[in-house]
Amino acid sequence: MENEAVIRLSGFIGVLLCMLLCERMWPRRTWRQGRLQRFAINFSLIALSGLLQRITLGAAAVAMAIYAQAQGWGLLNLIELPAWLMLLVGILLLDLAIYLQHVVFHQVPWLWRLHQVHHADLDLDATTGLRFHPIEILLSLMIKVVVVAALGISPWVVIIFEVLLNASSMFNHSNLRLPETVERRLRWLIVTPDMHRIHHSVHRVETDSNYGFFLSIWDRMFNSYTQAPRDGHTTMVLGLDYAQQPEKLKLQHLLIMPFVSRTKHHE
Repeated sequence: MENEAVIRLSGFIGVLLCMLLCERMWPRRTWRQGRLQRFAINFSLIALSGLLQRITLGAAAVAMAIYAQAQGWGLLNLIELPAWLMLLVGILLLDLAIYLQHVVFHQVPWLWRLHQVHHADLDLDATTGLRFHPIEILLSLMIKVVVVAALGISPWVVIIFEVLLNASSMFNHSNLRLPETVERRLRWLIVTPDMHRIHHSVHRVETDSNYGFFLSIWDRMFNSYTQAPRDGHTTMVLGLDYAQQPEKLKLQHLLIMPFVSRTKHHE
């Protein structure tokens, strides 16, 4: 359990620093807000979510994986698979579960109230990938525990997937300009910054598409894929159409947003 925390933290810091450096060198869009102001807000949300997770459920997903394995619970504990196939199947199933959860958080009004905090960022960069309301983080962890128990995901697969999910989220939320050929080819396998940026459009039809976090196949498979934003990547407006004033998107406003904001998109 101690190694799990070290692995996740090391992966988080390493990927975050790498992505922030790459964004600085090869930016896709110009910034609407000052980066320091956004960093203060986003890192505060990340810290609050991490603290809430640590004092409540903590590493519950890994703990459940260990317990489920000992008890023989879950689908994958009923069959014998080689380690490489166990890893592949585990990542596919967990990534599909994250995709489906993301769709539900958009379509159920009270869940969207929580999730809109993530979408309220007026710019996108690597920090946006980890910027969620603390209650959403806690709820997501509870859902993950149930999924891990039901599927019987191995503990080591859960740890690898957690590192992979955090890294891919920082990558596909980044303000990184990839060469067009590289972006087009990568998108057939994983979610790229250009693909996920469409999901943060103010236009609802675009917001309710491109739900994937790691693999891009689910959006194609379930017909939720949008190829390009109608307003263009460099000129499209990001965020929520009903929350475009930076002065109303400070930390204190975001923390109470689920309880006071009118969510015109989904209600």
